Amino acid sequence: MLTISEDAAEVIKVVLAGSESSEGGGLRIASPEGGDADQGLLASVVAEPEGSDEVVEAEGVRVFLDPQASSVLGDKTLDAERDDNGELGLTVRE
Repeated sequence: MLTISEDAAEVIKVVLAGSESSEGGGLRIASPEGGDADQGLLASVVAEPEGSDEVVEAEGVRVFLDPQASSVLGDKTLDAERDDNGELGLTVRE
């Protein structure tokens, strides 16, 4: 199951606070529509998970993974790091 670091949870909280998501909402990570996880994954703020999503709850946030994302990210950690411009973003670690 995907692990969510404390730092990643803080980033997700900021993203969710800046959106119009409902209290039960979260960050959904999914393969591109009509594609597969080999083409990359997309993240979006959603009000609720879709029926086939795996729900991961940690550090006060919810992350929803579609089946393809779940198979790719199942043994990974969602973390946060700063880029060269000092912007904080999410990253996946082994």
